[in-house]
Amino acid sequence: MNIVITGTSSGIGRAAAEKFLREGHTVCGIDIMPSAVTHPSYRHIQEDIRTVDAAFMPDPEILIHSAGTLEEKDAIEINLVGTMRFHELLAGSAALKSVLFIASASARNGAEFPVYAASKAGIVGYMKNQALLLAKRGITCNSISPGGVITPANDHILKDPSLYEAVLAETLLGKWAEASEIADLAYFLTVSNRSITGEDILIDNGEMLKSNFIW
Repeated sequence: MNIVITGTSSGIGRAAAEKFLREGHTVCGIDIMPSAVTHPSYRHIQEDIRTVDAAFMPDPEILIHSAGTLEEKDAIEINLVGTMRFHELLAGSAALKSVLFIASASARNGAEFPVYAASKAGIVGYMKNQALLLAKRGITCNSISPGGVITPANDHILKDPSLYEAVLAETLLGKWAEASEIADLAYFLTVSNRSITGEDILIDNGEMLKSNFIW
């Protein structure tokens, strides 16, 4: 199948691209940074999702929105408005079978930078809106909300033993997820799944459930 994935130069987007390539699919990746994926079935478009032209891309059968930023000044424009714009470029593909957005656990609990949290909450709301529309064409549309993930964007925590210990203590399982785990879930939701749509799937090692009961 033809897969289009944004944000493929690092983190979850890169892991997703590599997962689909291992499974024999053709992937077109879009990222403002140079390619980090080398594979004969991978094509890289170094462009910004806010300005890229749809003419550069194939009609996708699966569309995964992973591009984003932690920078507060750009979070709404890139994470929400840019993603919506890019989605609308390709949502009309006659071949489309499934759409997936990468949101964040902070969309549910707000426990991160305020504009970033708002941008990801907006993605979840937009996903549900699109699920309603795309269902008329038999297309599934979901989002994944990761908690802590081991990616370069979190190096400032991963490389600080005291910070890392503190964040791991906030999870039930005492760990963060690998980007490959998010990619595995992305693959299931877009390829194997036939009946889940309009859902935001939390993958956070139990961080949302963690609570300290004092008696």
